[in-house]
Amino acid sequence: MKSRPGCVIAALCAVMFASLPGRRAEASVALLMEEPYGKFGAFNPTGHAAMYLNHVCAESPTELRMCHDGEYGVVISRYHKMDGYDWIAVPLIPYLYAVNSIDEIPVTVDKAQVAELRDAYRRAHLERLAPDTDKGAAPKGEWAQLVGASYDRTIHGFQVETTQEQDERFIAYVNDRKNVGHFNLFLHNCADFSRVALDMYFPHAIHRNFIADAGLTTPKQVARSLVSYGKKHPELKMTAFVIPQVPGNMRRSHSVDGVAESLVKSKKYIIPLVALNPEVSGAIVVAYLVDGRLKMPKDAMVFQIDDVEVTDSAVDRAATPAGTRTALRLPTAGTGAQNH
Repeated sequence: MKSRPGCVIAALCAVMFASLPGRRAEASVALLMEEPYGKFGAFNPTGHAAMYLNHVCAESPTELRMCHDGEYGVVISRYHKMDGYDWIAVPLIPYLYAVNSIDEIPVTVDKAQVAELRDAYRRAHLERLAPDTDKGAAPKGEWAQLVGASYDRTIHGFQVETTQEQDERFIAYVNDRKNVGHFNLFLHNCADFSRVALDMYFPHAIHRNFIADAGLTTPKQVARSLVSYGKKHPELKMTAFVIPQVPGNMRRSHSVDGVAESLVKSKKYIIPLVALNPEVSGAIVVAYLVDGRLKMPKDAMVFQIDDVEVTDSAVDRAATPAGTRTALRLPTAGTGAQNH
């Protein structure tokens, strides 16, 4: 496994922190809309939702605090079966790549290498959540979702600026409440967690779609709501970015769909439905066309896995995007509360 300089993560943080020489990076929150993959992703193509906060960090996987100087922030999300907890927080770099240092991020990976990276990080940092089996091996379960997300899927981010007061209020909210798992695909899924979290920052900004998603909260609907809110509030300086899946022999992820969208795009569902009930199938198509689509921004920042620079361009999986090159900057000193 070949490692490379931390160009991608440095580029990611340069954009997500919006850092300028001699200036303090602005606080922000980003919705991470993550593509589905594997067998469950084929069955449920709505993907996964998580929150990235660049001024909030993890004291532990179940406790948040304001960041100290030089820290990259935290990714927090709700999970199904994670040692009885509702949400888990993981630092940005290990969440994406299952390593501690930007210098350890690999250029390409295979399935065995991903398992090795995840297990090494688990043994060092997540043993309490996912202890060894009786034979001393890595346990089965969903803990692998906590680290190395970029090995499994492409991630789309939608970021808006926040304030120190908003971050502190969010930290107090999640730390003071009982962190007890109550995952429910229909009412308390990962997108619902992001919806509630964003609602703390921007009240009434995020809402369910009772037409296109049958009332379920989906990652795409949260993104759609946040984009709409950002357009109405330009002072939040909304930006979009894409973190491509790391090259290798891992199965590729695929596009995120909403409920109606997944039915419309799937022949195995829509054809039998048309035959059995053309009125209902017609309504589903209309719901998708009217209120179920999300056009991905063409100017989203794309982070090349093997580039020393970040490319400002549309996503093109068939070829390397061409666009304006942006010099990379590491996070400025003072990413903590004391320097807000």
